[in-house]
Amino acid sequence: MNAGTMKFPIATAATLWLLSAGVSVSLAQPATPAFPVKPLRIISPYSPGGLGDSFPRAVAAGLAEVLGQPVIVENRPGASQVIGMQVAAKAPADGYTMVFGSVTSLAINPAVNRELPYDPVKDFAPLSLCVTTPLYLVVHPSVPATTVKDLVALARRQPGRLTFASGGNGSSNHLAGELLKLLAGIDMIHVPYKGAGPAMADVMGGHVDLMLGSAGLSEARAGRVRVLGVTSARRAAVAPEVPTLQEAGVPGYESTIWFGLLATGGTPAPIVDRLSRDIRKVLQQPAIHKAFSTVEITPTTPDGFAAHIQSEMQKWRKVISRAKIVME
Repeated sequence: MNAGTMKFPIATAATLWLLSAGVSVSLAQPATPAFPVKPLRIISPYSPGGLGDSFPRAVAAGLAEVLGQPVIVENRPGASQVIGMQVAAKAPADGYTMVFGSVTSLAINPAVNRELPYDPVKDFAPLSLCVTTPLYLVVHPSVPATTVKDLVALARRQPGRLTFASGGNGSSNHLAGELLKLLAGIDMIHVPYKGAGPAMADVMGGHVDLMLGSAGLSEARAGRVRVLGVTSARRAAVAPEVPTLQEAGVPGYESTIWFGLLATGGTPAPIVDRLSRDIRKVLQQPAIHKAFSTVEITPTTPDGFAAHIQSEMQKWRKVISRAKIVME
């Protein structure tokens, strides 16, 4: 390169004088912009109320203290979480927008909806898995099964007789039931409802035989249903007496509802690392564990969360394909 075309950093007159005098001077590179310098937002693809809303609000309050900036939760519910996820996917990739993603938005929706208006991998930068909660396998008291092995044996003797309720076609409890059918080698009839609440109500009323849902413990303790197992890999701390489905005779079974925070895809790595580190600090606070004592707080690194998403996408894609589930 010729000297006449070389470009140098802008220097002050004093710096140039020192250089001409043979004094060694270090020309500093421009500093990395400070982060954050304005309020941040967490998009919740859920309506106000419920874990999908209350948990990001608790994290937002903790993050505001750590980051020194307000963190606002913005509810964007609708279309099975698609609306909120699409808003986050189109936000500037500057770290000021995060989204509270879930097994539904990141693993199930991509498998059941080929026209999804966001890419769960390319459009988001995982920050940390936040919370995991199991489902409970419950049956109406009239069902002649007191253990998971009893239920599987009953289903094998009478294929297609047992019915299981869900909160809708392609919902997490629908897929949990399909996974049970697949791994246990049984046939049951799916009965979809417009929400998990009405589904559980009909199980308690004896109109449907069973359900895998996040509710069930209080109903079981009131004698309205019988709980046979929990779907997590380990027993739930809130119900240590309930065996996992793996322990109870369905090897390899695991199905949980999980949530985590993500930034917009393309957010610079230093900002992703900073947000992830601070989110994990908040998730370790005793106040968070006390406020959400019925679920498991599960902080991870960005790489750990990305690997979890990929694993869940593969698992549910297989289940959905085998069950031939399509969007209604």
